[in-house]
Amino acid sequence: MAIGEKSPAKLAGNFVRRKINQLFSSQNDTVVRAELARLRRGIGKLPGSMPELWDITMKDLPEILVGKDEKPSYGEWAVYTTLTLFALHQQGKDLKSQCMNQEGMFLGKAVRTLIQTSEDENRVKRRFDAAATSNSMEEIAHHLRGLIQLLKSENIPLDYPKLTEDLYRFQFPEARDNVRLMWGREFYSMQAKSKE
Repeated sequence: MAIGEKSPAKLAGNFVRRKINQLFSSQNDTVVRAELARLRRGIGKLPGSMPELWDITMKDLPEILVGKDEKPSYGEWAVYTTLTLFALHQQGKDLKSQCMNQEGMFLGKAVRTLIQTSEDENRVKRRFDAAATSNSMEEIAHHLRGLIQLLKSENIPLDYPKLTEDLYRFQFPEARDNVRLMWGREFYSMQAKSKE
């Protein structure tokens, strides 16, 4: 990769950032709510399987992220999964006054914020572990959905462009443990800070 070029993971994250910013800056709240509702209907489905989502999940997707065969590419999986989860997280909340995308609120940090008691810790950690030990996009998307619902119920935002980057890298078996390591560090560094 030439100097100045961005990695595919960064390109995927930037694509999601642009899509969320487009929704945020739209002056038509009806259209925004309709787009988020369409995205929610895509949760749990394969990227590309719902033509009504092609415009938001594939239009202007950088060429390097576009699949070349009959299966969704790593980029398509990461973008699609993240955008549908964002729509779930944003449901019932005003995008302008309570956006559930927040830069710097990485997955481990956001999940750690859910823990207030030792009972919470066992319940939340079990769900987080299930997501982190997933070995396919279908599996991790399923477990992340449960975590997003918990974050949504507590109004805790998440950095969706960063999650996109993480999910892109997570699909490479040789990079998966590195992503898990980052999530663990985020989770436990929050614990250490809260005890200081």
